[in-house]
Amino acid sequence: MEETTRQRKFARLMQKELSSIFQKEAKEYAAGSLLTITVVRVTPDLGLAKIYLSFFPEDKSGEKLAKLQQDKAIIKKILGNKIRNEVRVIPDIAFFVDDTYEEVSQMDSLIKSLNIPKEDKEESQ
Repeated sequence: MEETTRQRKFARLMQKELSSIFQKEAKEYAAGSLLTITVVRVTPDLGLAKIYLSFFPEDKSGEKLAKLQQDKAIIKKILGNKIRNEVRVIPDIAFFVDDTYEEVSQMDSLIKSLNIPKEDKEESQ
């Protein structure tokens, strides 16, 4: 099902405000790494926001995600204080690691490892 304009606007607002929170107020979640909010997906009723995060370097992304999950009530409260005048309901939030970069790297290495013989120009004519 395609996202509605309302969902997209709400997701952009969430992404902007959460980015601000992680930069200014909750720096401990990204300590020693670069934290990027890659995508925010919101349910049609705006009751749940799935936040996909990318960590660089990726070595401790599981630990950092666990810390975020543990403190999501605090993050939701900070977020609520920022967007309470713009929305009716503050959605529940769920954090996920965005592993798109890892998948792209795997595909790239697989493609590079393929042994495809080059075609002679004379044979193909």
